[in-house]
Amino acid sequence: MVEDALKDMWRSVAATAPKLLIFIVILVVGWIIAKLIEKAIDKVLERVGFDRAVERGGIRRALQNSRYDASTIVSKIVYYALLLFVLQLAFGVFGPNPVSALLTGVIAFLPKLLVALIIIVVAAAIAAAVRDIVSNALSGFSYGRPLATIASVFILGLGIIAALNQVGIALTVTLPVLIAILGTVGGILIVGVGGGLIKPMQQRWEDYLSRAEEEGRNFRERRSGRPADATAASHTARPSHEAPTQVMAGPNPSAPVAEPGAQTSRPQGRPLS
Repeated sequence: MVEDALKDMWRSVAATAPKLLIFIVILVVGWIIAKLIEKAIDKVLERVGFDRAVERGGIRRALQNSRYDASTIVSKIVYYALLLFVLQLAFGVFGPNPVSALLTGVIAFLPKLLVALIIIVVAAAIAAAVRDIVSNALSGFSYGRPLATIASVFILGLGIIAALNQVGIALTVTLPVLIAILGTVGGILIVGVGGGLIKPMQQRWEDYLSRAEEEGRNFRERRSGRPADATAASHTARPSHEAPTQVMAGPNPSAPVAEPGAQTSRPQGRPLS
């Protein structure tokens, strides 16, 4: 009995040892190849100016506190993806097992995740470009910068929703969030309008519209070549083409004219005693 158990143990060890050796060899060789590919991708991306292009696309603030730049992050993603393939190949030596099934599911999810990341990067670049263009085009207006920010946030939000849809979690995440946002906005409108915000909002909208009209008029005047205050000055100042009349001092016509040779009588004072 004991001899049979020992024989079975040695038989299983003899059958498993080659598989374990192949597993270790695949891991070591795959890790070396993945490391070399990571370094090569990092150098190639830095040489072609990938970091500058990404920073121009509006990702600089997202990577501001990171110790990795954009090319290093991409090379790391490729490195870990290759490691997943290496692990799947190595565990496949032992036949069907739960680890291989898990790795297969993760590897099948990687292309969707990569496409989602690309969608977010492209959306961020488009949002940054739109913000720059709108803010510069409406730089003469007070609402230019807020309008540019709203447009960029809207485009980035659309990109995030598209990325979540690509991954397959859009409905489970975005739908409750949208319902909560709409419910909050609806509650604010009901309470605000019903609580007496009609007059303040009416005054505020009148101020906004009058300010927009004034800024539009100033913009048209600047484009036509006249300063903004020229119209107001033309209404207040009237040009005078007549020379100013100087009043010269002369004899009073109502005063009596003294005849020549006549002496002017002066009052005589009392003699001094």
